[in-house]
Amino acid sequence: MTESGISQFSAADAALGYLYQVRVALLWALRRIKSSTDFLVSIETLDDIAFETMGGTPEQLLQTKHHRSREASLSDASPDLWKSLRIWFEGHADKSIPTGTALHLLTTATAPMGSAADHLRLEERDVAAALTALGSTAQSSTNAANASAYSVFLSAPPSIRRTILEMVVVIDAAPTVSAIDQELRMEVFWAVERRYHEAFLERIEGWWLRRVLKQLSAVGRGDRIFAVEIESEMSDLRDQFKQDSLPIDDDLLAFTLDDATQAAHTDYTFVRQLEIIEAGKKRIAAAVRDYYRAFEQRSRWLRNDLVLIGDIAKYEQKLIEEWEIVFEAMNDEVGRDATEVAKKKAARDVLKWAERVVIPIRTNVTEPFVSRGSYHMLANEVRVGWHPDFRSRLASLLGVGGREA
Repeated sequence: MTESGISQFSAADAALGYLYQVRVALLWALRRIKSSTDFLVSIETLDDIAFETMGGTPEQLLQTKHHRSREASLSDASPDLWKSLRIWFEGHADKSIPTGTALHLLTTATAPMGSAADHLRLEERDVAAALTALGSTAQSSTNAANASAYSVFLSAPPSIRRTILEMVVVIDAAPTVSAIDQELRMEVFWAVERRYHEAFLERIEGWWLRRVLKQLSAVGRGDRIFAVEIESEMSDLRDQFKQDSLPIDDDLLAFTLDDATQAAHTDYTFVRQLEIIEAGKKRIAAAVRDYYRAFEQRSRWLRNDLVLIGDIAKYEQKLIEEWEIVFEAMNDEVGRDATEVAKKKAARDVLKWAERVVIPIRTNVTEPFVSRGSYHMLANEVRVGWHPDFRSRLASLLGVGGREA
């Protein structure tokens, strides 16, 4: 272990570097779609990050370098600088990087005044001075890690060196992977109300990560992310943050019940309510799934200040009032002297109604699991039920109230 308590073999820095790459790709893509959606973006294809035309011609390539534990310097012998140059020189030689492609080195390190990287910044550029500094370093440096890059650089004709360096822009002292939050927020500033920025960004980044994973996992690595995909996701999310809507998270829509989750809810009161009326196993499993989804989704809305406790209370009161109409109608039909078999059958009809009805918490929140799961949450608190005598049955079976989440 080091003095800081972090193992010298820790992969944290590398992991942060990859996360930085993913976040920078999103940030730059969001900036680009302000003016055009006619581009493709990919990670770990032609470069760390690549922006191409719809026809597949590279327009802009990014190398990203992230440092967290030391004050990094982008000196003339910096491995970060020379690794990027080697990739670009080799790409130019094999024609995978056409002349005219913008080549960016984005790094959290700082370029010292007068260094080659300093001369390659966007402003006050001096490509000739950068060429001289890099040539001198390549000929005199004994840095073994850069040996292959030095060789590639020196073997290129002077005219090619200049052509490539004219394409290179160094962006140093860039925000770290954590500090980039502010820049991302600026790009979504007008998408939703200020109070929703964090929740909106959390969801667009979640979608982006899943999309990048799909791109990286594509067979043959030929997948690219279309700008219109990003724009479409942004549009969908904007609609979900309007006054008459709420976001429904994709991971909850995709959630499938696993054995551990089902086992964890075995003794919950809403499950006992279903067992009392002899609901089938698959029906109970669906109820557990919807309970979990609704509980988690509502918790996220509350954490993100998308709804207030009072909003939830009003919604639950609405659910209870609708249930009471159906429940009391069932009681009138079945009568007090009905057999237990008749009572259970009638109770399953009330449950069927709760499974099929969609009562939105807001006008455009029509995902069925929200109301279905909310009914099971109310059943868990014994505020609604299915059997005509559900309160007395639960009182004798579990004790008043049963178990709540």
